[in-house]
Amino acid sequence: MTPSPTIPGMLSGEVRPLPGRSVVGLVRDHARLRPDAVAVQSGTRLMTYRQLWHRALVVAAALAEAGVGPGDRVVLWADRTAQTVAAALGVMALRAAYVPVDPTHPADRIGQVVAGAGPAALVHEGAGGDGELPAVGVPVVDLAHLADAAAPPDREPPRATDIAYVVFTSGSTGTPKGVLVEHASLANYTAWCGSLVGTGGIGSPLLASLGYDLAMTSLWVPLAQGQRVVTVPGLWDQETLFGARRDPYTFIKLTPSHARFFEELAEPPRYDRVTRLLMFGGEGLDPSLLTALGSRLDGLRLVNHYGPTETTIGCCAHLFDRTGLPDTPTVPIGVPAWNTRAYVVDEQLRPVPQGQPGELVVAGRAVAAGYLGPAASGDRFIDERDLGGRSGRAYRTGDMVELRPEGVLLHLGRGDDQLKVNGYRVELGELRHHVLSVPGVADAVFDLVPGPVDTLELFVRPLEPGATDGQLAESVHQALTAALPSALVPGEVHLVPEIAVTPNGKRDVAATRRLWSRAAARR
Repeated sequence: MTPSPTIPGMLSGEVRPLPGRSVVGLVRDHARLRPDAVAVQSGTRLMTYRQLWHRALVVAAALAEAGVGPGDRVVLWADRTAQTVAAALGVMALRAAYVPVDPTHPADRIGQVVAGAGPAALVHEGAGGDGELPAVGVPVVDLAHLADAAAPPDREPPRATDIAYVVFTSGSTGTPKGVLVEHASLANYTAWCGSLVGTGGIGSPLLASLGYDLAMTSLWVPLAQGQRVVTVPGLWDQETLFGARRDPYTFIKLTPSHARFFEELAEPPRYDRVTRLLMFGGEGLDPSLLTALGSRLDGLRLVNHYGPTETTIGCCAHLFDRTGLPDTPTVPIGVPAWNTRAYVVDEQLRPVPQGQPGELVVAGRAVAAGYLGPAASGDRFIDERDLGGRSGRAYRTGDMVELRPEGVLLHLGRGDDQLKVNGYRVELGELRHHVLSVPGVADAVFDLVPGPVDTLELFVRPLEPGATDGQLAESVHQALTAALPSALVPGEVHLVPEIAVTPNGKRDVAATRRLWSRAAARR
């Protein structure tokens, strides 16, 4: 795949006919053609495709009786269970959109999401998880007390432009924004991603909350292919994920932070024994992590998966193996998805030369339909004609990338991670790359401390828990002093027992600082 010869700065994914069936239609087909195949496994409990589709129709019938119809939104308040999966399908079978809400989230955020969703109904399972059900003033369906009907009415699959789901992401104003994803975009994604992971193996483990893109891949790609979703209980249950398996997974999707967390186990995972393919997403992927995983990746295909929520889970991917690690700070994010185009532009949306940094703007089928409610399209969604292309939606990611000579995209970091420290511009990805090159460093995060003279502080997790501040911190400081202007060298280097991560597996600087403060207070 090469850059477009007609539009400078544009890289196009393969042009394929759009899938003729939605994910809902594909699941219905599997229920008819392979009814006894396992769709969802929760521990020793198995739900077949026949049972999954039947349960989805039961949920759809209950919601229809409550007045839910095409174009409505239904809050799905539950954890990752077979009943939850059936409920999501049931909502979509009505041509309504499901809005996943994690019961473990803070009550204020849940209230903002529910208010922003404007739901026609709420579905929950039993007590609704660990949290208290929000007051919604709409019909509530309790899956735990919803009896199976003998023959619930069948449903026609949704239309391409119907909204499949709404996922709320953080907003710059502090209010979460609901991203609207159409069925055609979800179908295009699952077909493209399915082509990457293949069908060898039994399916994928579902280890993240349904409100995160990490879960969307592990849920809808296997079901679209007629494979199995294995729900992972609790916080990343290692036995379900990495225990001895007769049949390996088709793929496992993790964030790099997940992988680093699992490296701290008494017996780090043997990925080569439990899956055919390992997919990373949600963060930049450092080659040093893959080097650390070593022979446990032997024989595996590896995928670096990239995409904001506004680009339907993922819009770019790089397929490789550990014998071909790049000489770059991060593993490339590769090439665009099917029927998707990537532009590398400057602040005025003009194309930048190959090999130069620019903002990534995504266009085509991967782009979501916009934001829900007053946020509408915001300033991130633009018309592709502004880029010199055809008419249609495009999304400004805010991510800085570089189009490499070999025709792949290299992620350089967030545009808003491009900090100025006392007049010096710095990419945090570059700083982190230098820190991770120091022997003995397992992970690191930076924090900018404003003041009369702004300073950077660095939090480092050592490979050896017993390492002292004097030993490793000095080595890190010396390495950064040798590589960077003095204004960009952190004023303080703190060792921490771990780098905290958010529920969706991304680094949490504020929580890491609190960990350091508690550890320092005990010394």
